[in-house]
Amino acid sequence: MYILTFATMQVLYKAMKGLGTNDNTLIRVIVTRTEIDMKYIKAEYAKKYKKTLNDAVHSETSGNYRAFLLALLGPNN
Repeated sequence: MYILTFATMQVLYKAMKGLGTNDNTLIRVIVTRTEIDMKYIKAEYAKKYKKTLNDAVHSETSGNYRAFLLALLGPNN
């Protein structure tokens, strides 16, 4: 489980790193993960990158697209 979580976390980070966002990757990863998986991914993301996944998505997206992704991610913990 840890290797999958770590790999997913890195993919999400790279999708939002630098100029622009790789929207296809961001959508694919967030939509295809279960709620339990996302809980672990969010926790590890915050530990490694010192920023919550929700905050990262919020800063890289806007409008209904942002609202959709944040709804899928659930509460910011």
